[in-house]
Amino acid sequence: MSSAIDAVEEVAVRKAFRRLIGFLALMMFCAVMDRVNVGFAALSMNKDLGLSSFSFGLGASLFSLGYMLFEIPSNLMLARVGARLWFMRIMVTWALLSMATSLATGPMSFYVLRFLLGVAEAGLFPGILFFLGCWFPGRVRARTNAVFLIAMPLGQSLTALLSGPILEMNGLWGLHGWQWLFILEGLPTLFIGIAAWFYLSDRPREARWLSPAEQEALENMVQREKVTLGKLDTSNHLAVFGDRHVVALGVLYALISIVLTGVPLWLPQIVRTLDLSYAVVGVLVAIPPLLGTLAMVFWGRSSDRKGERIWHIACAMLTCAVGWLLAVGYLYFGWGGPWLLILGLVVANAGVLGAIAVFWTLPALILSGTAAASGIAFVSAVGNIGSIIGPIVFGHLRDISQGFAGPSAFMMAIAAMAGIFLPALVGVLPKLSQARSKADRDLQSCAPVATKR
Repeated sequence: MSSAIDAVEEVAVRKAFRRLIGFLALMMFCAVMDRVNVGFAALSMNKDLGLSSFSFGLGASLFSLGYMLFEIPSNLMLARVGARLWFMRIMVTWALLSMATSLATGPMSFYVLRFLLGVAEAGLFPGILFFLGCWFPGRVRARTNAVFLIAMPLGQSLTALLSGPILEMNGLWGLHGWQWLFILEGLPTLFIGIAAWFYLSDRPREARWLSPAEQEALENMVQREKVTLGKLDTSNHLAVFGDRHVVALGVLYALISIVLTGVPLWLPQIVRTLDLSYAVVGVLVAIPPLLGTLAMVFWGRSSDRKGERIWHIACAMLTCAVGWLLAVGYLYFGWGGPWLLILGLVVANAGVLGAIAVFWTLPALILSGTAAASGIAFVSAVGNIGSIIGPIVFGHLRDISQGFAGPSAFMMAIAAMAGIFLPALVGVLPKLSQARSKADRDLQSCAPVATKR
């Protein structure tokens, strides 16, 4: 009887994976496009709107501020009204505001539109993670996270390849190239947001594409994880916010977010210092995230296979620091030529993307029940403090140094701090150690599901 149940569970997980992960990745792709294209728009927009590097960084930070302030309310609303309705609301409103950025006429209008865009998009990423937690057991979550999150580097690569030629449309119908960029790259989000209402199901029991036995199997797997040893399970959301394990994850994510936000935001301007055309800049900027895709998949599988999370995150962030060190070597010392810069950016991007693929397995191993929605959103919201601080500091360093060597050294230091932060805390945060052993037990007890093709 047990083997029959296991077989149904395997089939249900594979069906859910095929049905959901691709569409969720497409949603994340749109979010990445929205965040990356402003970095390309800056190549000509900053001059047209009178933006310094600090002003541009401030606009990027205001987006993150709006996102952070409304992230937890958005995720709680998602848990109340259902994922497909709330995902549609998020994507449609952010698509319209993204396209409206083409109407910016100066710094103030740029600031207002970026803040409102952050408010509109708030909750998408933690909402997707919460949604995944309603569908997939922890034993395969690093892999599902990695496959879903490959939309981040793929989105960066494709946006880079598209944005260069779109910027060359400057003057068509009286619009600047950066205005075309916001209009054309906002349309896909609008259509996919509407499609989310028709395509997604809030929970396994509502999925008509699963058999009743498969619906029950998925629901039971997820419910079993809510009573796992060492998890928080409380209806008091404030208790989650005060838990030191959750706060530690938020601080770590803030450090990671500084680097994760900085790479796509400033990469076009860094490569532009090589005096290349927009199209060539787009091609070169596409290389680091494209190779980062391989790093995410490889590192996610390695983490699942070994049942280990902490050191996978640490090693990935230290690798990221080495990448930024190589970039500083070219930008400040002139070592190796332009290709050392590209290599450094490839290594830095691969490191931070590998870390983020594994990082988001940790909250699900510590949180459960009603704590999951608010806890994941809290970690993401605290992490967004890094997304607020990072662009401002980077832009300020760029203005005062008139180059990118100083800002790159800042990124190197932050990545190194993130690499040593979590291992240093494992001894005083017992639930992280329990989460590590729990991941190993899941791996050993459910190996057929984790390796099934």
